[in-house]
Amino acid sequence: MIARIDDPYRHLVSSITDLAIFMLDSRGYICTWNSGAGKLTGYSAEDALGKSIGLLFRLEDRLRKEPDRLLHAAAREGRCDCEGWQERKDGTAFRASFALNSIDDDRGELVGFAGIMREIVTQHPADGPLMDSERRFSLLVQGVTDYAIFMLDPDGLVTNWNTGASRIKGYTADEIIGKSFSQFYTAEDRMAGVPARALREAGERGRFEAEGWRVRKDGSRFWASVIIDAVRDEAGQLVGFAKVTRDLTERRKAERAIEDMQIQLVQSQKLEALGQLTGGIAHDFNNLLQVVASGLSLAERKGLANGELHTIFSEMRAAVARGTAITRHLLAFSRRMPMTPATVDIGKCVTNALPLIRHSLRSNIELDLEIEPEPWQARLDVTHFELALVNIAVNARDAMPDGGRLEISIRNRRLEGELGGLGGRFVAIALRDHGSGIPSEVVDRIFEPFFTTKPVGVGTGLGLSQVHGFVQQVGGTVTVASQPGEGTEVTLFIPAQEEAGPPAGGGSGSAARPAQAGLSVLVVDDDETVARLTAGILQQAGHRPIWAPSAQAALDRLAGGETFDLVLSDIIMPGGIGGLELARAIRRQWPAMPVVLATGYAERTEALQKEFPMLRKPFSSIELIRMVEAAVRRAHGCAAPRPG
Repeated sequence: MIARIDDPYRHLVSSITDLAIFMLDSRGYICTWNSGAGKLTGYSAEDALGKSIGLLFRLEDRLRKEPDRLLHAAAREGRCDCEGWQERKDGTAFRASFALNSIDDDRGELVGFAGIMREIVTQHPADGPLMDSERRFSLLVQGVTDYAIFMLDPDGLVTNWNTGASRIKGYTADEIIGKSFSQFYTAEDRMAGVPARALREAGERGRFEAEGWRVRKDGSRFWASVIIDAVRDEAGQLVGFAKVTRDLTERRKAERAIEDMQIQLVQSQKLEALGQLTGGIAHDFNNLLQVVASGLSLAERKGLANGELHTIFSEMRAAVARGTAITRHLLAFSRRMPMTPATVDIGKCVTNALPLIRHSLRSNIELDLEIEPEPWQARLDVTHFELALVNIAVNARDAMPDGGRLEISIRNRRLEGELGGLGGRFVAIALRDHGSGIPSEVVDRIFEPFFTTKPVGVGTGLGLSQVHGFVQQVGGTVTVASQPGEGTEVTLFIPAQEEAGPPAGGGSGSAARPAQAGLSVLVVDDDETVARLTAGILQQAGHRPIWAPSAQAALDRLAGGETFDLVLSDIIMPGGIGGLELARAIRRQWPAMPVVLATGYAERTEALQKEFPMLRKPFSSIELIRMVEAAVRRAHGCAAPRPG
């Protein structure tokens, strides 16, 4: 049907092509039906008029009296919304959002319902034909509160205004009618000519559709879905525009939140995969370093390191030390780095680390420390914590080649899930520089091992990966805030202890006993080269080492009656039984037998250290001998029988 110029609500409804708009009487029978509803459902006006609203519902929904429930809810609450499957005339189902608004007369009596239906698949508002009367059109359009529905003249001036427009945009009809619709746009959009372009496209193509920021009367912004349809008279002349606006701010926030969570999940999965890879590499590399370190110890003890060979061995030892540092970085990143945690005062810990941090900076960089009164205590490995601080400081130094200031602050924080779901008491240690900053495309990669923006030969790209691994291993997190040209702030969030634990120990407190000779040691390691060189070091110290290539082989020897003063076992071994399982089996069957575990790659290290002495690879010959002899001394005097 063609709209008449003197009937604005008829113009409005007839021009809307993507919203199904209809009215029901107080009993729920259809009394108006637009072409958009016909297009969406397949029912013509002749099919629908006078029929129950149940016409649109599937048989199972009608049996459950779903249409009656919606009508009662709308009559009781004034409005009812639902989303679900509806049924077309041909029997096909479609998913739609369905809204009913109750309509009262001047006396407050219920006279019917205004209905709007929109197909979710297409997400386009539906079009509708003329209603039967001006009053019904007015009630219908005014009853819609979730959509701003109004008319514009050909110049973009507002000519009518519904209740939904007032709710969404904040203007009353008296305030806005006769004003340009361009005032709903942001200043930047008006400068760019967006309102005029929207009307031009709607006039030329028949409609304009877009999403973007719009402005309410109070100046606040909201994210809106906007549709502008051209309205023409019988002669095809443009007489104005019908405009439908929907506030999608909450939906946009939800979509953005989901996108952010997906990005975080991908980043977490990537870092986890890298952690698995680097942890495995570091484990194998530690065995290689152990071979080199043990070989050097044996060569020096046999008197081969003289003259030029002494220089070569020194360089090899330096290479081993460098390789050890790299594997510790990798293991820290992968959260497999053996740690010796203790309950510490974070403030004192950072204060004690200041000389190390200053040593890593240049003289033209100032260092400031601000500590909140009575910072909470935390349980961590002091050495790894200090290493994390130094690694951040080194990156800050490189970001300030011309000098500057590094600020360190310590504050107590309570988290409630805003950082990776963490909650509770945390100590936040923030290090802020005033350097060049980090580009946004780089920030997400800075914790990846070997990733670096520094020139070749300057850094390994492992410093910040150690920081990430350290905070993950203690149950915390790390955040980075940076703007190019404005500096960077790295914040470590360390879980706080409820109560202070005992101070970190510095030794047993007992005098060292003389070295023991002639100990029988069962060396358990699947790597024959490592085992042979370890045995060589023990043999040079006067002990009697015997090699077992697996945990099962070691158990077989013990069960067969062989006696040993100590078992030295690697933790990670193939074959189903690892060093930890072996140690626990020995404790159950031969409780007096001391066991030392060797590893360069171990999870739950804190718990393991409470069970058995731990020797970290690559270890020196001195560390090996001291650990073996100390373990035997501790077990000396046990009454339980040795195997056999």
